[in-house]
Amino acid sequence: MPKRDSKAPIIDVPSYALEEAALAGGSTMIAGIDEAGRGPLAGPVVAAAVVLDPRAIPDGLNDSKKLTEYRREALFTEIMATAHVAFCAAPVEVIDRLNIRGATLWAMCQALDALPVRPDLALIDGRDIPEGLSCAGQFVIGGDGKSLSIAAASIVAKVARDRMCHIMDTGLPLYRFGQHKGYGTALHLEALATHGPCELHRMSFAPVLAARR
Repeated sequence: MPKRDSKAPIIDVPSYALEEAALAGGSTMIAGIDEAGRGPLAGPVVAAAVVLDPRAIPDGLNDSKKLTEYRREALFTEIMATAHVAFCAAPVEVIDRLNIRGATLWAMCQALDALPVRPDLALIDGRDIPEGLSCAGQFVIGGDGKSLSIAAASIVAKVARDRMCHIMDTGLPLYRFGQHKGYGTALHLEALATHGPCELHRMSFAPVLAARR
């Protein structure tokens, strides 16, 4: 048998270990929660909640940022077909009123409540447990790279938001939202400088404020 190359990189992938530990501890149904779109200058922040069927977990689930767009879309289809899924988009009005952290936590609660089932535990990517969460919560730093349920939620949130950005692009093609997805790229900042902010921009974000005429 050939020896394992000790210098070969170890690739971390999410597992179902956190979910299994929770089930062994008495939980009966576990949701993974994640978001997409905290950093952009425009468009909603989207949170997703996913309850995987442990008998039908799609192969290849991972942090959405580590997957190609093609792979995310394929996994999104599988997740929707095999799991309980819900997501919520917090619009720019909510982001500007609550700030981006507050809007993200609000959207997470809404996504959990929109599920067709009632989990008794939510595994949440990041460092926060949203106030008002309708079940027990456990935050998991770097959770989209540790928990399959959170990884699935990250994919759903990312694909849903990207599709929203393409719709935004159709209505306001001058800003090229379909290309940069609202992030502060050179292309987006150039459009902001040329045309000023539109109704889809987050007016509480500094680069948008700076571009106001």
